[in-house]
Amino acid sequence: MKHIVTLIVVLGLLGGGYLVWRRQAQANVPGGALTRPTTALVIQTNISFAVNAAGEISPAEQVSVRPEINGRIEQLPVDIGDRVKKGDLLFKLDDKELQQQRASNLTAVERTRLELEKAERDHRRAAQLLAEKLISQELYDDTKTAYELAKNALDRAQKELAIVEERLTKTEVRAPFDCTVLTRPVSVGQAVSGSGGVSGGTEVLTIADLNSMVINAHVNQADVPRLKVNQVVEVTVEAVPGLSVTGVVERIAPQATIKNNIKGFAARILLRNVDPRIRPGMTANIKIPVASADNVAAVPLAAVFTERDPETGQFERFVYVQHDGTAEKRNVKVGVSDFFYAEIQSGLSAGEVVLLELPKEEREKKARQLAAQQKAAAGAAAQGARAGGEMTGRGGSGRGEGAPKGGPPPTPGAGKQSRPGGPTGRGEGGGRGR
Repeated sequence: MKHIVTLIVVLGLLGGGYLVWRRQAQANVPGGALTRPTTALVIQTNISFAVNAAGEISPAEQVSVRPEINGRIEQLPVDIGDRVKKGDLLFKLDDKELQQQRASNLTAVERTRLELEKAERDHRRAAQLLAEKLISQELYDDTKTAYELAKNALDRAQKELAIVEERLTKTEVRAPFDCTVLTRPVSVGQAVSGSGGVSGGTEVLTIADLNSMVINAHVNQADVPRLKVNQVVEVTVEAVPGLSVTGVVERIAPQATIKNNIKGFAARILLRNVDPRIRPGMTANIKIPVASADNVAAVPLAAVFTERDPETGQFERFVYVQHDGTAEKRNVKVGVSDFFYAEIQSGLSAGEVVLLELPKEEREKKARQLAAQQKAAAGAAAQGARAGGEMTGRGGSGRGEGAPKGGPPPTPGAGKQSRPGGPTGRGEGGGRGR
């Protein structure tokens, strides 16, 4: 019993809903239907046309920090998001081995200096003895050679010490400018390779100056001629609703590239007064102003018609002005236009009424012209088909007349009755010939 009651209630609700929908549908029949306007007023307004492009925000200065020498991370005082001043320590490598090598080189330098002093004393003494002819020239030359070798040894030891000290300075890496840490893929104690290796070294940090941001945009090739270096553009950021900043076109690539199957040119736009909410990697929309006109007479784009003059061969633009139920065709000069309105530089004045579609007479005229063109095209096609059939008939009669010698003469009129035959393409005339 409960199921039956429930079924009756559901059917009643469905029936009531259907009746309500039917009444609303009847109320929205043509008497209350919305119709699109067919006329418009010439108004005074401001028109501006701009080209839109999209790009990705990135820092103007971004550096991948890598050590110059191999080593192990001993200190890493910064982390992601930290703001670092110029000259502050970013990370330090373990330098115990280099310190020991430096101490060894210092000892070597001191030893070679003592050897040089001894060789110098021996050389002076040998020079005195040679002057008194107490030693041979050969012994003097040996002391001189030992002295020169001692000088070379000292010079080599000093250079080796300088190399080790230079390597020690590379164990500390400091910030080259005021920056913010973007990434830190390594940790303290991890072994890293120097940038002089084949792999280019291990990336320890990525830093960037977030006070100077740029947009790398891809501008369509049709819009690039309107873009100029140092041109001011308007920038909006999708991730920050309501934020609008200005930018300056810094560079335009000379070579076109294809991105997302669209050929265009890479453009670099420098942001002014960077908002702290803007982060690298956000998508920015760029509005490039092309042309503008203030307080000018304008009409909707649908009111302007374009037609080629058959006499001059040039395209002319015109509108239809409504006067007391009649339409007057009037040529106009169009200036700046956007996606909705077109500036009328001459030919119209504010307050006049223009049509948004062709007048009825013009539409009927266009329809008659189109029908005549279609009829002429159909006639030409039919005439071509008949001409093709006659050519085929002549070909069949020719084959019929070409009967072997000694055969019966061709029947008069056989060529006229010929028609394309079967797969061989011969007509009846050909059969009589055989």
